[in-house]
Amino acid sequence: MSTLNAFARREWGPLYSTLRTAIVTEKWRAVPMTLGAVCLTAFFQVVQNQSWGFGPVRDIGFVKADDPLWVALLRTPLSLFVPALDLPVWGALAQVLLVFGIAEICLGVWRTLVIAYVATLAGTTYARIGVSLGPDHLLGLPASDAQVVDTGPSAAVIGLALFVCWRYHAWFTASLVIAAMIVEVLVKNNLAGKEHLTAIVAVFAVIGISALRRRRRRRLQRSRTAGRSGAPPIRS
Repeated sequence: MSTLNAFARREWGPLYSTLRTAIVTEKWRAVPMTLGAVCLTAFFQVVQNQSWGFGPVRDIGFVKADDPLWVALLRTPLSLFVPALDLPVWGALAQVLLVFGIAEICLGVWRTLVIAYVATLAGTTYARIGVSLGPDHLLGLPASDAQVVDTGPSAAVIGLALFVCWRYHAWFTASLVIAAMIVEVLVKNNLAGKEHLTAIVAVFAVIGISALRRRRRRRLQRSRTAGRSGAPPIRS
């Protein structure tokens, strides 16, 4: 049991401490963006299931690979909060509440949104490229995937989960997320699974950039500290 406790503290201890402090001190005020995202997702779910609402939601939030690029780019921000038509809405709401909430506390609002949209946009961009490559290419997709409606928060959720794991050194959890996405593609080789893998690659790129920036910042701080603490030269 002590070994298991030590693993849990090492894997999730820093993350748990950050979350607990924020929730105890601020409660729901710690995640205003997440609560807004949950409400927006629920709103789109209600509206798109009305006879009068499906068309408007489709026009502002549905993304497909055969859409003009400018249309897809305009729709992508809201497409993240439009629940997929073939999945239960409670799954999307739970993903947004849990993962977006953790990311908002740990990363802040703007970084959370940037990573979420990078992961989502990477997936939708891959769909366009994959269809253009064709099914005979290793990374290609069948032409029928160009008509698949590409909505929902899943790619963003995966990207945020990985970034938070990297930030808090939860390597085992990150490995589980990646392994689950690989198994998803092996079991159900569809567009969504491949987009999830693309989101992982995109977030790895973001992590690499963030790591380089942090390293440069630390070097700059060390050089400044060394410069302030350096002794003046001795003159004879």
